[in-house]
Parts: sequence; structure tokens; C-alpha cells
Amino acid sequence: MQPERLSCPPAGLDRRYFFRDGLRFECQRCGACCTGAPGLVWADRAETAAIRRWMEAIGAAAEGVFTPLGDGFRIREAPDGRCGFFEAGCRIYPLRPTQCRIYPFWTANLRSACRWREAARQCPGIGRGRRYDLEEILACLAVDRPPNLYTL
Repeated sequence: MQPERLSCPPAGLDRRYFFRDGLRFECQRCGACCTGAPGLVWADRAETAAIRRWMEAIGAAAEGVFTPLGDGFRIREAPDGRCGFFEAGCRIYPLRPTQCRIYPFWTANLRSACRWREAARQCPGIGRGRRYDLEEILACLAVDRPPNLYTL
């Protein structure tokens, strides 16, 4: 069952960063961001090559999980919406793509304090752990989506 969605005001009306004093986050490895609603997880060629080597080293197959997309690859999802690398936990956690590493500091979650609270309702790691400062959060926003995906 999906949690009730908060009614957030339109983003962009207040240009001050609600997160200027930082935000706390520590991954709980719960899989909430790896399962559920469909989405696009993209990995560049270097990340994909490292993941393939990792999977081969542990005796697991990565074939059929990657689909070419732009200058990299999309990670396919299982029919139930979970990431192709999520099975009772992330099988590639140490080598997860940048998109996964920067979660929850995605543009969609940082558009407003309301959106951040909405993300926190699904992610138990938000509000825990170390405080990420403004510069770290802005660095995540700078790499939120590879530039080539905007032109596809």
C-alpha cells in the first residue's frame, strides 16, 4: 500500500534552500528506493563495467540487466518494479551507480521541504546519521541526471 501523498505547494516559489543548514541521512539498506514504483536507474559505461566485473567475481550474472541508453545503460526492473540487482538487499551495494549513491539528494526530493518530508515517509534513513552540508547536497544535485538523458 502506497503512503498517502502530501499536498505540496508548487516548487520554485521560494528560491532559498530549505536545506541550507544541511540534512541528515544514513542509508538503512531497506530497499525502499530500490522497489515499488517504476523508475529509471542509469549507469555510465565505467559503472556498468565495474558492476559486470563484480557480478562475475561473485559468480552471478549481470546479463540481461542492462539496456543501452544514451552514453550508458539503464538497469532493468523486475516485473514487480524492483531494481534488477535487488534481491533481499542490493547485490551491488559497494558499486551502485551514482544515481543510487546520491539518493535521497535528488532534485525531485529537494524541490521543497514538503517534498523532502514526503520522501522521508518512504525512506527510514532520512533524518538519521550524519549531516550533509549545503555544498555536499548541491554536489549531488549537480550529478542528479547525466546530461545525455535530457536529449533522448
